[in-house]
Amino acid sequence: MNFCDECGSMMRTAGDTWVCGSCENEEPRDAQAEAAMTTQDEQQDDGAPPVVDGTENANETMENSCPAEGCDGSRAYYETRPKPGGSYEVRVFTCVECGHTWRGS
Repeated sequence: MNFCDECGSMMRTAGDTWVCGSCENEEPRDAQAEAAMTTQDEQQDDGAPPVVDGTENANETMENSCPAEGCDGSRAYYETRPKPGGSYEVRVFTCVECGHTWRGS
């Protein structure tokens, strides 16, 4: 993959030249430079990254009554998460007593 020096767009190959799809700038191909480019064939998939439990080993809690039926817990771990597609964050609570999770208002 090569990027245009003029406009920064991705270029495509056309014979012995690189051609910019945006501004039509042309640059000669360099076989040595292209050989050094990484391909997906050389990459490996290590799988999904590990998901960290925000309540694991957490010792900061706050006073917050658990809304779970039958639980009278009054303390909860908390973490702040971005709202999907939103412009603000939400606080997620986990009850210290029963482990019930709920979103703060």
